[in-house]
Parts: sequence; C-alpha cells; structure tokens
Amino acid sequence: MIIVNNAGNGATTFAPLHHAKWHGFTPTDWIFPTFLFVVGNAMSFSLVKFGADGHGQFLKKVLKRTVIIFILGYLIYWFPFVHEQDGHIVFKAISETRIFGVLQRIALCYLFASLVIHYLKENGAVVFSVFALLAYWFLLFAYGDYTLAGNAVLKLDLALFGPNHLYHGSGIAFDPEGLLSTLPAIVNVIAGYLAGRFIQQKGNSFETIAKLMIAGTLLLFVALSWDMVFPINKRIWTSSFVLYSLGWDLLILSTLIFIIDIKNERRWTYFFEVFGKNTLFIYVLSEIGTVVFTIKIGDETLDTWLYQHVFRLTGDYIGSLLFAMGWMFVCWSVGYWMDRKKIYVKV
Repeated sequence: MIIVNNAGNGATTFAPLHHAKWHGFTPTDWIFPTFLFVVGNAMSFSLVKFGADGHGQFLKKVLKRTVIIFILGYLIYWFPFVHEQDGHIVFKAISETRIFGVLQRIALCYLFASLVIHYLKENGAVVFSVFALLAYWFLLFAYGDYTLAGNAVLKLDLALFGPNHLYHGSGIAFDPEGLLSTLPAIVNVIAGYLAGRFIQQKGNSFETIAKLMIAGTLLLFVALSWDMVFPINKRIWTSSFVLYSLGWDLLILSTLIFIIDIKNERRWTYFFEVFGKNTLFIYVLSEIGTVVFTIKIGDETLDTWLYQHVFRLTGDYIGSLLFAMGWMFVCWSVGYWMDRKKIYVKV
C-alpha cells in the first residue's frame, strides 16, 4: 500500500498499482480487504485471551484499541493541521477534516467484529455475515443505485456529515470508507477470524490446505456470479467484492501455509515480517511522509521535484515505481531498525 500511495507520478503508474476506476478489481483493490482479513486472523489469537478476562475487561481492551486506531487515522488526515491561505499559515478547521479513512475503517470493523464474535460466537458470526451481506445489497438497491453520484453510501454520509468531512479524490465529495459500507467490511474481519480458528484447530496439513482452497474457489464462483447483478466494486465495498477478496485471501493463505509451514521455505519471509511486527507504526510513518512530500521546493512539491530531477531519469513508468519503492524501503529500514532494537509499538 505504501507503493500504491506514493507513486512518483500517478499518470505514469503501472495499471496493477491503480484502483479500479469504479466497477472491477485490480491487485491494488485486494490490499485493503486483505488487511482486514489479517486483522481478523490476529483476533483468532487475541480474543481468546480477552474473553478469558470477563466481559468488562474484554470491552475495555477492545474499546481502547478501537479509539486509539480511529483517532490516529483521523489525525493523519488532519496533519499537518495548518495550510497556506492568502500568503499566511492558518489552522486547518476541524469543520473541513475528513472523518473516515483507512485506519478508521479498521478500527470500526475490529470493534464490531469483536462484539459479534464475543457475544454471538462462531456460528452466530456466520449468520451475521450472511445477513450483513444480503442486507447491504438490499440497502444499496432500495435507496440508490451503483453509480458514484447515486449510491446509498454517499447519500447517508452527506446526510450525516456533509461534504466537507468526506474524501474529495474521486471528483466529488464521496468517501470510499463511508459509514454504511463499513457493514460488509466487518465480514472481511470475521472471515479472517474464522479462517484463523480453523487452521489452529485442524493444523497445518494438506487436508487444511485443500479445504481452504475449496472454500476460496467457491467464494470466487459465488462472487463472480453475484457480480452480474451486484457488481464487484471496492469503492462502495459491495458484497460481491467482499466474497471475491476473501476467495483470493483463502487461496493465497493456503499457498503460503504450503510454502512456509509444510515445505519450510522461510528464507524469504523476514522482509515481510519487519512490516508485520510494527504494522501500525510503519503505516502511520508512511502516511505522514506522504504529506511531507507535498512541501514545496520553489514552484514544485518535494515529490514532484524528486521524481522529475532524480527518478524520471530511468523513464516515466520505471521512475514512478522506483520513487514509490524507494519510500517503501525507507519505511522498511525504520521497521528493521526497530526490530533489531526489539522496539514494538502496539495498541
């Protein structure tokens, strides 16, 4: 995601590193729902310990984590808290800040998935997931259409928060992490939890891999069938998008179990473990860096200057990719240093 968010030049970025313009699916569209799936997978370990402490402690720990992650996400979009206006530096008004976003969605999905799993247990979580996906389909069909300007997600956000609190990168005020579309996203977390529990119970075996791959294939089939009437769309997080991303999650997870746990091929994994050990810190660092790149050097922003005068020398598309990878490696290096120093930031 760091590579996606920090292209040297968006106009010369390779197609797989772009989100689908509206309906459809690209490798980039798979990243965020998979992060939610991973959150659920981690919960399959942590919620067992939380639940053993009683309902009160469970709620305290879950709410604390939710609030911290949500506020971090909100502050990232507000940062650097000031902007230039008529030659003066003025405070960026709270009335113009974006409320929802990536970390905010993770926080809300974590909260509601935790509550569902803790109080309804695994069978209840499955029933909730089916209900949530079907109910969301009904809401989008009954109260709007599947277009950018006419969908129910936008209508609810405009009614509750107004355009100034929404994302404006789609040409109009529309938030791809809107309140209503959080409902189906909760299912991505629940599915990650259920997959984690299944693997823990069945072990890393060929039978486990086979069942995960069968489940993944079935989800892809259902998603592509559903796509004919309810299009796969990340920006409004359609129910078919949920199933499609989960299908790939299960197929790739089962492949990783085979390579890492059964074949014991681990020499290549440490690079990714560095990100995994300080995920939240590195993500926040990368997002703050994205804002810092907008600092002006003369008439150009820092990122534009670096791309034009350094990275573009390797070509338009390659230069754009190298710029993004360069910042990704900077973030990785910070994570590597933290791991060597045994510094882990957790909430």
